[in-house]
Amino acid sequence: MANKDYVKRGRAPKKPTKKQAPRRKPWRIGLLAVLLLSGFSYGLYILSNDPEPPAPVVKTKPKPKPKPAKSLPPPPEEKWDYVDSLPNREVEVKAKEQVVSAIPYIMQCGAYKSMSQAESRKLDIAFQGINSKIRKKENSSWYRVVLGPYKLKRDAERDRHKLQRAKIEPCAIWKDTQ
Repeated sequence: MANKDYVKRGRAPKKPTKKQAPRRKPWRIGLLAVLLLSGFSYGLYILSNDPEPPAPVVKTKPKPKPKPAKSLPPPPEEKWDYVDSLPNREVEVKAKEQVVSAIPYIMQCGAYKSMSQAESRKLDIAFQGINSKIRKKENSSWYRVVLGPYKLKRDAERDRHKLQRAKIEPCAIWKDTQ
């Protein structure tokens, strides 16, 4: 098979271009602009002139004849008796007893490498009116900021929500294993 030389072949002949549309004469465009501008200004002139108020039209309506006063119907009778019985009724609510865990709950609000960071977090928590402690992890250089112990998880949740409203996050609740 013979090799073809595409370079020597050259480029394809140019396609014929479309004829350009004849240019509009500039005086026509100018005339159109002047007509539009004068029409717009005439419309503004008409809108700015206040028309004379029309003469008031006086129509006389015949006075309606007075209607005889109708008596009101009697008020409807109540179908239900809850209106009378509700204020005298007492509702008994039996609340579930809260389960007190044998292992107390603690809440950890951070673990830090330096004591100064842990002190700063403890100070932020103290501004919310909650006491916290700093515990050093055994065989490590980590300082944990801990709240509690709590007998009920509900108490720990209440303090966590208070800290969340103050944008002190994240705080996790665990059962104390120490």
